Amino acid sequence: MKWTMKKEIIIIAGPTAVGKTKYAIEAAKALDGEVVSSDSMQLYQFMDIGSAKPTKEERAQIRHYLVDEVDPREAFSVAEYQRRAKAAIQDIFSRGKTPVVSGGTGLYVNSLIYDMDFSAPPASQEYRHQLEQLASSQGKEYLHRLLEEKDPQGAERIHPNNVKKVIRALEVAEHAGTGIKSFEQSFVPTKDYTCCLLGLCRQREELYGRIDQRVDLLLDMGLVEEVRGLLSMGLTPENISMKGIGYKEIMGYLQGEYDLEQAVYLVKRNTRHYAKRQMTWFKRYEDMTWFDLSSYADDELAIKEMIIWLSKNR
Repeated sequence: MKWTMKKEIIIIAGPTAVGKTKYAIEAAKALDGEVVSSDSMQLYQFMDIGSAKPTKEERAQIRHYLVDEVDPREAFSVAEYQRRAKAAIQDIFSRGKTPVVSGGTGLYVNSLIYDMDFSAPPASQEYRHQLEQLASSQGKEYLHRLLEEKDPQGAERIHPNNVKKVIRALEVAEHAGTGIKSFEQSFVPTKDYTCCLLGLCRQREELYGRIDQRVDLLLDMGLVEEVRGLLSMGLTPENISMKGIGYKEIMGYLQGEYDLEQAVYLVKRNTRHYAKRQMTWFKRYEDMTWFDLSSYADDELAIKEMIIWLSKNR
């Protein structure tokens, strides 16, 4: 999709629990904008607590897109996210407003910055079944060694434990004769608009403390009951939506795999690990301007400086 005038979107990215929702709302207020979420969990209906979805009060302040839109029993892809998000961005532009993208799902952010190619060859059910049988009979390490032979670079980027991605990479290598493209090779900057990239970060100990506090708060808000309700709707560990951090660990507790104390420990640990991976991802964007929120006395001062920066640099 093209626009006749030069358009710019603001992207506010960063790790979980850093405070993106608050900053995106304030940026949207200052810029006469609306928020487009790039969070892979907040888009699901019925998953309000574990996803730390913007509250009804926050959404009443500024219109949000890609929040609370998809049934968690449905499959959802990056390609579908890109389609919906770009349609939202076009709608926001059409009304003379500024799109403010907020979230921490790196691949979703990528799909808006770059013209990602989703045209991988269709999967062969027979070949996939053969690979799944090999993984079951010979082990995931054996499957990963096959990938090393067919696509050494892809094997370097995909962990042996991620059997689903290993199988997909093998399918691409087998049927297209090419490997999975690298981060640098896969994307060409979009011509639909320009992007102003802002990254939010905090000192590690502060961020980890915020993560622990948020997990405790989500439990107080009823996370266990929310997951119990999702299970009663027929959702299982096989649903993509239930693989999200917070949901999969509490589901394990409810299914008797471990006690609640262990589940809480796992949620906090896995969230910290995820935050680290998010920072690694976003630091690859060379043109991202970072705001270390730990260096400010409070959020209000940081928000004020961010808005001043935006007014000078847009």
